[in-house]
Amino acid sequence: MPNLVEVTYKQTGQSKKTNALGMREMQAEAFKANTAQYLLIKAPPASGKSRALMFIALEKLYNQGIKKVIVAVPEKSIGASFGTTELKKYGFFTDWSPNPKYNLCTPGPEKSKVTAFLEFLDTDEKILICTHATLRFAFKGLDEKKLDNTLVAIDEFHHVSAEGDNRLGEVLKNIMAKSSAHIVAMTGSYFRGDNIPVLMPDDEAKFTKVTYNYYQQLNGYEFLKSLGIGYHFYTGRYYKKQPDKEMSALAEVLDPNLKTIVHIPSVNSAESSKEKHDEVAHVIEVLGEIDYQDEKTGVIYVKSKKANKTLKVANLVNDDPKSRDKITAYLREVKSPEDIDIIIALGMAKEGFDWPYCQHALTIGYRGSLTEIIQIIGRATRDSNNKTHAQFTNLVAEPDAENDDVKVAVNNMLKAITASLLMEQVLAPNFKFKLKRDDEDESEDDDDTIRVRGFKLPTSQRAKDIIETDLNDLKAKILQDDQMLKAMPGNLDPETINTVLIPKIIREVYPDLDEEDVEAVRQHVVVDSVIKNSTIEEQGDKKFIRMANSFVNIDDIHIDLIDQVNPFQKAFEILSKSVTAQTLKLIDNHIQSTKIEMTEEEAILLWPKIKDWVAKTGEQPNLQAFDHKEKRMAEAIIFLRELKRKRMQDE
Repeated sequence: MPNLVEVTYKQTGQSKKTNALGMREMQAEAFKANTAQYLLIKAPPASGKSRALMFIALEKLYNQGIKKVIVAVPEKSIGASFGTTELKKYGFFTDWSPNPKYNLCTPGPEKSKVTAFLEFLDTDEKILICTHATLRFAFKGLDEKKLDNTLVAIDEFHHVSAEGDNRLGEVLKNIMAKSSAHIVAMTGSYFRGDNIPVLMPDDEAKFTKVTYNYYQQLNGYEFLKSLGIGYHFYTGRYYKKQPDKEMSALAEVLDPNLKTIVHIPSVNSAESSKEKHDEVAHVIEVLGEIDYQDEKTGVIYVKSKKANKTLKVANLVNDDPKSRDKITAYLREVKSPEDIDIIIALGMAKEGFDWPYCQHALTIGYRGSLTEIIQIIGRATRDSNNKTHAQFTNLVAEPDAENDDVKVAVNNMLKAITASLLMEQVLAPNFKFKLKRDDEDESEDDDDTIRVRGFKLPTSQRAKDIIETDLNDLKAKILQDDQMLKAMPGNLDPETINTVLIPKIIREVYPDLDEEDVEAVRQHVVVDSVIKNSTIEEQGDKKFIRMANSFVNIDDIHIDLIDQVNPFQKAFEILSKSVTAQTLKLIDNHIQSTKIEMTEEEAILLWPKIKDWVAKTGEQPNLQAFDHKEKRMAEAIIFLRELKRKRMQDE
């Protein structure tokens, strides 16, 4: 199957260059906002968020009256990112020098760490590093006033949730409400993937946001030139021989010549055999034959015929703490591409895991969280001189008509595709959209500016902020909406998707926006999505855009034209060429069985199309038609008749 997403980068080196203070591009952007009491930094993996925090924290400690800094990370291994770091020799005014005594991301019982946390608050020590769990436990019975004049930094902030039983979310809310503490929140992915907001809108509005996007990061690399995201579908078990093929689906996609992290399925998922150690053995079997395992490091040496060499393999699925500590200690010291070839993992090696040489992230089984997918992709997108291409591959089970879980499998497949659609939006270059007027000077527009006729601009600051910093988060919510999932393969008219379904979701997410701004945000979402799914071609001195089946001069783009394009259909066109006819029929049957309810708004929008249909064919649309659009028009006629009948009854 071809990649659903393939992005090429310009290798400008910009995101890796440092300024006179030793700050990379993202760090300098974040540092500009160092006076904010509440700061939210959204930046991709490997952009340097931990060092950005050091710069901001030291500035607050020395120049803004902050007395203490508490850094909370989701798991112990990530604490190493905040160890002693030389900054002065690169131009900053001081170094980051935490006392090892108050680095609580070390082995040991949680109770003693909570004691150390509370003790730290009564000492003259400046910096403490702990896990999210320690922060949560320490807050039981703690007076929030103890955190006055303290900076609390939360790494991987998407672990926070506004949901009532999310303890970390509750802790954060209380810190903001009951103390003068400053907060720096950092995340590589702000959407959690489960439709639960990270913060409630009124709390989120208090944060100053710095957004550094994935495209800026990857385009500014020195070595990495391209990134591909692909999905491969299999039947039966991923490690067993496929019908009509000589090998398993795993053997097809696992290339021993590429530095690869293999994530086997969660034991709770349908794709799992429930025997995780057997699955590790299957992965190794695909790679070759075990030669021996090094007792000191835990590295498994595997002879590979395909790669014609001995591979060094790390097994992070092992439950034995001693064995796991050995191999994780070895991986922390990896200094060159030759040190390890393949890492097999289950829950580890995702966020915060640093292996710059990784070329391929291979994930088996559907992942429900968009955040998890972005974090896994981030393992392969670090810049390194051993690679010019990074690849993410997801092996997903095809729905099986004989299986009771067919509905789950279809949903998983659709959600996997929407995850790739979202990643395409995140990874593609960003455009600036303006209203096109014939009397306006466009000479100062750059290549990233596209002017659209009939385009609505936001009026409130709130709408401007959403467009500036939250567009990808909003797209994530749109792509995860149940109605949208069923509409995307073409079951709804594009105009209905763009002008009825999308604004409905925007109103739900941002109930404070008035209708004018809902329309402005809607147009930005649709235009941005359609353009990023299209190709721009130059012919002579003119630029043309190929969107869906249209080929249009870029100077003639009108919002009405864009509203006629389904921004998300490309992925399903690729999908339809990559799975069997039977699988497509199962997907179609599932969607039809959970038919989308119709609104009056959609029915009215379809009425002119129904009249055109009758004029052209001489017949009414058929409810049993195979064509989704004809069927939908037939449903609209029934809906409108029923609506008319009810109204006459009421009168």
